[in-house]
Amino acid sequence: MGKMTIDGRLVEFTDEKNVLSVIRKAGIDIPTLCYVSELSTYGSCRLCTVEDERGKTFASCSEVPRDGMVIYTNTPRLRKYRKMILELLLAAHDRDCTTCVVSGSCHLLELAQRVGVNHVRFRNTRELQPLDDSSPSILRNPNKCILCGDCVRMCTDIQGINAIDFAYRGTDALVTPAFNRKLTETGCVGCGQCRIVCPTGAITVVSDIEPVMEALADPQTIVVAQIAPAVRLALGDKFGMPKGENVMGRIVSIMHRMGFDEIYDTTYGADLTVLEESKELLEHVSSGKGVPLFTSCCPAWVQHCEKKYPDLAKYISTCRSPMQMFGAVIREYFRDPEHNAGKKLVNVAIMPCTAKKGEILRPESRTRGIQDVDYVITTEELSSIIEQSGIVFDKVEIESADVPFGIGSGSGMIFGITGGVTEAVMRRLQRGHDRAAMRAITESGVRGMEG
Repeated sequence: MGKMTIDGRLVEFTDEKNVLSVIRKAGIDIPTLCYVSELSTYGSCRLCTVEDERGKTFASCSEVPRDGMVIYTNTPRLRKYRKMILELLLAAHDRDCTTCVVSGSCHLLELAQRVGVNHVRFRNTRELQPLDDSSPSILRNPNKCILCGDCVRMCTDIQGINAIDFAYRGTDALVTPAFNRKLTETGCVGCGQCRIVCPTGAITVVSDIEPVMEALADPQTIVVAQIAPAVRLALGDKFGMPKGENVMGRIVSIMHRMGFDEIYDTTYGADLTVLEESKELLEHVSSGKGVPLFTSCCPAWVQHCEKKYPDLAKYISTCRSPMQMFGAVIREYFRDPEHNAGKKLVNVAIMPCTAKKGEILRPESRTRGIQDVDYVITTEELSSIIEQSGIVFDKVEIESADVPFGIGSGSGMIFGITGGVTEAVMRRLQRGHDRAAMRAITESGVRGMEG
């Protein structure tokens, strides 16, 4: 344990990895743009700069705490310094803030308002860059990039993809794929983690809201939606519901009021996947193909395997994901005139993952050459649709998903957990399905991150 003085107050520290962590431990919310605790330290934005008793300034995110340090976090010099940094960043930034997709949640704008930047004295001299809309999942706008490097480190350090990196030097610096290629020409898997850490609108999710809203307004169209298990928890967080509360009933009620004709549970599709993958595993083992058999439920992982480890691609299950398997069932069900009432079908999937937007376009995701799922709406897009509708989330009555596809088993429900698919297959292949046998599988350690 050590002690350091922060703004005249003695603060103890133990295993904090940098001075910034100690400052935040002391209850001081010092501004940062390039610092994300899960990523490696980069120290590019310099907003977290502090001053010691000798007047020396340094970035607190990259400084190791030492016993006896004396630092100041809010001197007039530092306030002027931070204000100048943000003014320069805004000067080299495409400032169409009122119509930006992250308007209201932009971290850069939030910090600029916080430190009092109400005027930008410098003009933007950077050359206008073209948008990269090649990906079905991710939209890149280099003109909004502030070179914080968060997306680069997320893509490289955490995801291990390395689809984007820094190019050029000085005022010509860019975050871009190598050789200015499009995202679709790289190893990008569409996972969207770069978008999560981007503090501006430089990386956003491709939106399918408008075509879905148009379909809802068309009286000659039946709009059917399936909802993935993870959505019913994440959406509740967005609207202030108690953490972990299942809000599926509220989602169904709101979506019915917005005009969705039928709303189903993707857990039903997960149960279909359990049946098919269990059968395939037995065939895989009995035919001598060997193990492992990798599940194909995650399109980002499938792409990663195909692009980075093509020698392992032969071990990927040939089964479709629950979304695609269920999408084909829905498409076939509404092919019957008794169910479609002579109307066109628009098949929508509400999913937590941006990579699903790309999955629906893959050739193997089509049936007889026809795309089964028309649009994928992410949890964030669904929250935006609900906000546009004006329906108050916690005021609606709870409704059940529609029949015949509104049900699902516990095996399908655990698909969203690491190891859940494997456990579900083990349950299916278990000869005895008594309570003790099921508990033994649950306690075998297959599900979860450990190991």
